[in-house]
Amino acid sequence: MIRVPARVPYAAGLEWQRRLARARIDGRLSSDLLLLLEHEPVVTVGRGVRPEEVRSRVGNVLEGIPRFEIERGGDVTYHGPGQLVGYPILDLHDYRQDLHWYVRALEGSLIEALEELGLHAFRVAGYTGVWVGDPLSGPIAAGGVRKIASIGVHVSRWVTWHGFALNVTGEALGPFGGIVPCGIAGVRMTSLETEGAVWAGGEVARAVSSGFARAFGARLEMSELAELEEAGLGLVGE
Repeated sequence: MIRVPARVPYAAGLEWQRRLARARIDGRLSSDLLLLLEHEPVVTVGRGVRPEEVRSRVGNVLEGIPRFEIERGGDVTYHGPGQLVGYPILDLHDYRQDLHWYVRALEGSLIEALEELGLHAFRVAGYTGVWVGDPLSGPIAAGGVRKIASIGVHVSRWVTWHGFALNVTGEALGPFGGIVPCGIAGVRMTSLETEGAVWAGGEVARAVSSGFARAFGARLEMSELAELEEAGLGLVGE
């Protein structure tokens, strides 16, 4: 696991992921990784959005925020301060070559992490991500069910990148009002802080790491970006 405490511009994080995934595919990187980052504000657009739909998904409120159209699945989302973003670089040959299983495992890892932080979370049938609130409260637009974590992944030769974004503090929520998050009309986004759960950064990162390790049957060790220079990945100093 690699946790980068400083905020990382999205372009740098995206390039790190792509280089690490290529290295995992061609064997220069011998083990899986979980990158945990916080980004500067950015809007990302996944492959689930047709080009003509982008403008209707992103309002003028976020006009000045950088926008990236990327290879992950899913719709439009926001990343920024107050979120913990996780990018697993996994070779699914060592787990299951099943994208549906992988996404459900990511959801499960976050659900376990949130339980550890004092917040009951769950899946909502038909929607990717992790939710809190009252699952019997009716339609999502009614607000009784709130989305706390988004997931969007990409897989090439069964190696993964992109991943999940967990809203930790209320600071992360405001910009969601300027988009249709994940293409779900009327969805209410929430955070650990908003829900009254544990939201201190170090505790959240530890819980997420622990939940990820349990969900994937893995043993996580803390590493530094500099250690990856041995693989010739050129990550440091960008």
